[in-house]
Amino acid sequence: MSYYQNNYRKDQNQQTNFQRCYYTFTFTHTFEHDDDQVYFAYSQPYSYSDLTEDLCEIQSRQLNFVSRNTLCRTIAGNKCEYLTITNRVPYEVDQKKEGVVITARIHPGESNSSFMMKGVIDFLVSDHPTAVELRDKFVFKIVPMLNPDGVVNGNYRCSLAGCDLNRRWKYPSEILHPTVYHTKKLIMKLSKERPLALYCDLHGHSRRKNVFMYGNCSNDE
Repeated sequence: MSYYQNNYRKDQNQQTNFQRCYYTFTFTHTFEHDDDQVYFAYSQPYSYSDLTEDLCEIQSRQLNFVSRNTLCRTIAGNKCEYLTITNRVPYEVDQKKEGVVITARIHPGESNSSFMMKGVIDFLVSDHPTAVELRDKFVFKIVPMLNPDGVVNGNYRCSLAGCDLNRRWKYPSEILHPTVYHTKKLIMKLSKERPLALYCDLHGHSRRKNVFMYGNCSNDE
């Protein structure tokens, strides 16, 4: 594999007098079998079937602190599922718990967000002392795949309605953007039951590397 700066240049910025470059990525692949069908993925695949298998494996353990539910059906009729993860505690203790909502894969091509989400879920359902403490103190609502239709159909960014669902949070349609619509309802319902400590949406990025965050904060934080 090779990735290098080529001889093409973008238009020069008149204000900064800065000219950006284009890059070329090349690779060589040897086909091992005649008449074989080979797919080249932009990133490590994590399919809708992978998610279903992972959720079924967790459900098979019959853990009393995990419940699996269907949030809604997508345009294509696929399930958008969510997990509730929290330890069973006395009522007076439960009322002091705060809510945490974590979502991922609203952009189908960002499969790394699914691997991050898998790590989050695997940790929260483990017997690690920190995971046990988190389940004691918080109620986790987790939507692992916000755009199942896009994932199934191999879209990079949009849904079957041709929409970037991450630009539909303000006024989602129950018909065109059902997963966003019902996730907002889930968050609002949880916020009426208990204070929300965190909402985190996991993404990937085509250019940024490692870990970075966007968030709402005041100027003094």
